[in-house]
Amino acid sequence: MKLPHNGDLKVWWTPQIPMKPFEVEVESITQAKFLLDVLANYDIFQFKNRVKGDYSNAGGLMIYEHGEWVDWEDEEGNSIDETP
Repeated sequence: MKLPHNGDLKVWWTPQIPMKPFEVEVESITQAKFLLDVLANYDIFQFKNRVKGDYSNAGGLMIYEHGEWVDWEDEEGNSIDETP
């Protein structure tokens, strides 16, 4: 894994809270939104088809700023879930 630089983005996804999140670097907000939608739809598919029973998931987008990963927000303070 390469060292992160300011502005780098990564999606995190926890398929079953409280387990460790799955993380993957992404190139853009559009790519992050797509990946988060796919992961959410996959969990819904598994639930509806009884692949996994009761579960609680969560995910989001982080950006690397000033030496640390922080939750990404747009210029208006909206999270990735609140952006079109």
